[in-house]
Amino acid sequence: ALFDVASGRRWTYAAMQRDARRWAGRLRAEGVEPGDRVAVLAPNRAETFLLLFACAELGATLFPMNWRLADPELRWQVEHARPRLVLVDPSMSGRLDGLPLDDDPGVDTGDPVPGPGAPLDAPWVLMYTSGSTGRPKGALLTHGQLHWNAVNTQLACDLSPGDSTLTFTPLFHTGGLNCLSTPLFWRGGRVVLAPGFDAAQSLSLIERERVTLLMGVPTIFQMMAEHPAFDGTDLSSVRDALVGGAALPMPLLQRYRERDIPLRQGFGLTEVGPNCFSLPPHMVERKWGSVGMPVAHVAARLARPDGSECEPGEPGELWLSGPAVCGGYLDDDAATQKAMGDGWFRTGDVLERDADGYYYVRGRIKEMYISGGENVYPPEIETVIHGAGCISSCAVVGVPDARWGEVGAAFVAPAPGEPVSTEQIRAHLLAHLARYKVPKYLTILPSLPVTASGKVDKVALREIALRDVASQHSGKG
Repeated sequence: ALFDVASGRRWTYAAMQRDARRWAGRLRAEGVEPGDRVAVLAPNRAETFLLLFACAELGATLFPMNWRLADPELRWQVEHARPRLVLVDPSMSGRLDGLPLDDDPGVDTGDPVPGPGAPLDAPWVLMYTSGSTGRPKGALLTHGQLHWNAVNTQLACDLSPGDSTLTFTPLFHTGGLNCLSTPLFWRGGRVVLAPGFDAAQSLSLIERERVTLLMGVPTIFQMMAEHPAFDGTDLSSVRDALVGGAALPMPLLQRYRERDIPLRQGFGLTEVGPNCFSLPPHMVERKWGSVGMPVAHVAARLARPDGSECEPGEPGELWLSGPAVCGGYLDDDAATQKAMGDGWFRTGDVLERDADGYYYVRGRIKEMYISGGENVYPPEIETVIHGAGCISSCAVVGVPDARWGEVGAAFVAPAPGEPVSTEQIRAHLLAHLARYKVPKYLTILPSLPVTASGKVDKVALREIALRDVASQHSGKG
């Protein structure tokens, strides 16, 4: 069932059940009752999965904490979540000084307890959103959500008990916990858990453990493809690779095709899934840039600001419904009502649907900027930039402009050894986009900053862009 790379330990399903029930016994001895929350501050380690199933036995909720946050942010989340118990990896001791903690989550001394379990609508996992528009919100992921996400993933990817995945993304993100890990546990497959992403280690583990399924953002797949060991590693076991978080660059797709590894574009979010859309590998080139169609048991519509439905080719906010929608936000009835009060979950993402029913991400509502009265969606521009040459990664953000209100600032990281000039990129953009969509500012960097989940950090890039613009306007640039 599980191989923890860092410790070298392996679990069968019987051993996982035994150890999860021992953890349930320990949690009960610590006073954990149905409805309580159990927080974990730790890098990727097997105990997080064992605690997940221990919480399921007791009807409690697991709260995997984002250890990449600053200490004040972590303390705020603990105060907001009010967990009954906080388990802290020894490597992170001291980060929550002053709080009642258990700083050795590797000692599961409790007597085995087969608990009462929980109904499908009960919370099972608490995950906080990024907080890009203010304080983060705590999404309550129910047993039903994880169940139906597993069903949807099994149908989309044809999961079997013979499948295995390499999980290197953090378990405090839904991508690490729920894209392939919990669906494979549901299906009886195997999870190889790495402490984090390392290109050389990942390639070695894929070959040694005969991994069949991968999941990551384009940056992750790019880093593996650029590693010297990529061409010499036996990757023949990989039958499917899920790409999310950003559009899939065509050169990257072709690079993996050369190794007979199909890449599948997908899209989802913490509160619904996360596996909501899927584009089968055989359609990726024909519908390049698309995230595919909604998976089974997910209903989707694109809405205008007045709630009416968009026509094909018209961008609109993505609304989703179905049994994989979360149970709302912790202690925030107003946010829950606003997001899902009428049965549709308003994602805040802007997508567009073509005449064949395939969906394309145009960005977050708050990422969109208005230049000269026209709406501009950064992902559309980023997709075109990737066609300008061998581009490792790119991102576009909006910045204030005295004449046009807002304009674009593009950041581009070329692939190693592939020189790309700003003039080349600008000419390519002008040949493929309306002039108002072409970014006013274009910066080439060796690499782009990324978030904890491996996505390009647009918040950091916008701060860089604002500083650069201010410097140019002050005559210092």
